[in-house]
Amino acid sequence: MIEWSDEDVMIRDAVRGWIDAEVRPNLDALDAGELPPYDLIRSLFKTFGLDELARSSFASRIQKERDGGSPREGGHSGEGGDSGEDRPGGGNAAMNMLPIIELCKVSPGLVTAMGVSLGLAAGTIMKRGTVEQKERWGLDLLTMDKVGAWAITEPGSGSDAFGGMQATARKAGDEYVLNGSKTFITNGPYADTIVFYCKLDNGRAPRDREILTFVLDRGMPGLDQSKPLRKMGLHSSPTGELFLNDVRAGADRLLTGGSGGGKESAKQNFVTERAGVAAMSLGVIEECLKLSVDYAKKRELWGQPIGDFQLIQLKLAKMEVARINVQNLVFRHIEMQRAGRTPTLAEASAMKLYTAQAASEVAMEAVQLFGGNGYMSEYRVEQLARDAKSFQIYAGTDEIQVTHIARDLLSR
Repeated sequence: MIEWSDEDVMIRDAVRGWIDAEVRPNLDALDAGELPPYDLIRSLFKTFGLDELARSSFASRIQKERDGGSPREGGHSGEGGDSGEDRPGGGNAAMNMLPIIELCKVSPGLVTAMGVSLGLAAGTIMKRGTVEQKERWGLDLLTMDKVGAWAITEPGSGSDAFGGMQATARKAGDEYVLNGSKTFITNGPYADTIVFYCKLDNGRAPRDREILTFVLDRGMPGLDQSKPLRKMGLHSSPTGELFLNDVRAGADRLLTGGSGGGKESAKQNFVTERAGVAAMSLGVIEECLKLSVDYAKKRELWGQPIGDFQLIQLKLAKMEVARINVQNLVFRHIEMQRAGRTPTLAEASAMKLYTAQAASEVAMEAVQLFGGNGYMSEYRVEQLARDAKSFQIYAGTDEIQVTHIARDLLSR
């Protein structure tokens, strides 16, 4: 794949039209954190029929499972078990990527909020849940009728998500009693459904304990969801904390499907999340480049457009090189999905490491190109620079990506 198809371009232009009509007029409210993103995401779903597509796909999948077949029968799931079937758009890889790219040109936080609810919360339930659990929680998340959160990060664990995990589940008769706290949880303040990771308190050393995954509902006794945290960027993606004090969860809330337990489930989600950052980065890079080229043509200094100066041309050229490289990685990922192959954790980490750094560097160069105007919020490169920096931190920091890539190389 070397360019978008005619059908892809039609989809892209339709999404752009919706963004111009629905998102851009609300940018100030979104970036101020005054407007939660969920009604806009639901509008996107209804406008393009993604909610009905999700219902149809869900019904077909559940019927197949009830008939005793595999949910992926007749297809390929790849190493990570994620062929895109659990998201609106199904196996249409380009349809999954294009809205991400276009939305990230304007408001990357919308993609983060949507991606966590669909790809991580709903994705985990659809991979590891029973038919009953999928019907209970999965469909409402896939249609965005409800908002999902994926809770693994804790205040003291940082990048040591599994080893440093302190949240626990203690068996009490037919139930589990959950205690602990989570932080930096996307959608945490507004989530209706929470996929919660913790360790089984069974007397073993904390680092040796089994990882369990539960599905929790907003309003459960002992579960508190904080107000949105203040952040450097991604203000259109609400982030919060969760506090659990003797929350009682029945066995019907425990996700036990799939292989490798809760730890393997989380690793599969890391692959999905990290690969998705490439598409997010492409959106930011394309928008920063477009804004910079327009500005370089119009802004004059010493009687001539600043685009005539070689230092400005160098910045634009480097942005274009980054755009081509990141676009090629996105195209590669689309082709992998079409071939039924999911990236390994190391491949996804490599994609995220390069593209996140490229997006942040391009956005900061755009700010520099705009000069004083680039530091002002009325010029959109300021917001994009703040938002792009988060790509190097969430879904694993740059340093964690390096570790995963190097370990894979050294294990060969």
